Amino acid sequence: MTSLAVGYDEGVLANEKKSDGNIRVMIVDDHEIVRRGIAEIVDRAEGLEVVAEAGTVADALRRADLVLPDVILVDLQLPDGTGIDIMDQLGKTHPEIRPIVLTSFDDDEALAESLEKGARAYILKTVRGAEITDIIRVVAAGRILLDERTVTRRRADHDDPTSDLTPSERKVLELIGDGLSNREIGDKLGVAEKTVKNHITSLLSKMGLQRRTQVAAWVAGQRAAAWRN
Repeated sequence: MTSLAVGYDEGVLANEKKSDGNIRVMIVDDHEIVRRGIAEIVDRAEGLEVVAEAGTVADALRRADLVLPDVILVDLQLPDGTGIDIMDQLGKTHPEIRPIVLTSFDDDEALAESLEKGARAYILKTVRGAEITDIIRVVAAGRILLDERTVTRRRADHDDPTSDLTPSERKVLELIGDGLSNREIGDKLGVAEKTVKNHITSLLSKMGLQRRTQVAAWVAGQRAAAWRN
């Protein structure tokens, strides 16, 4: 099975379809029929263009380096690894690329790990074609989205909005509450400012919040409640 669609000449990938203003999309799925179906939907949508496809982790990383897409749609299960591996590596080499997980796995653990590695959206393959293109546009604009059913179930399962935070995210949460900037948090934890931003993106999504100021307000409220008790 080829992992690059017919019509994509690797020698000219970086120059293929460079229409001004279009959102450049890369699709990673090892099932060629699924991948081509998604590519057809995306390519037909106004303002979107598929600049590359891949069916393995290795091909995805190599082609992402060549075409530098704005958004990458990744499946979680691939022959030589996972979509998590792709997001982890791209987060280090090309943090400007916004990943969307498009998967069949409605799983809390996979969702949490995807968000930890920088996923901007986690949607199930039962999503309609028109919704996929809308989600790509929203993610390209800088927002984070989760499948509505997944969010509803997670909220029902977890009363504590911080229950899914990793230890690193909890530290960042507390330091935001202390009024520290991203740079100051990075210095205190000994990590890059970009890593702090990734943690904040993840914890915002897990807590159902949209802005850093909401995190600070939440921490302040919790501390005030503890003091009163």
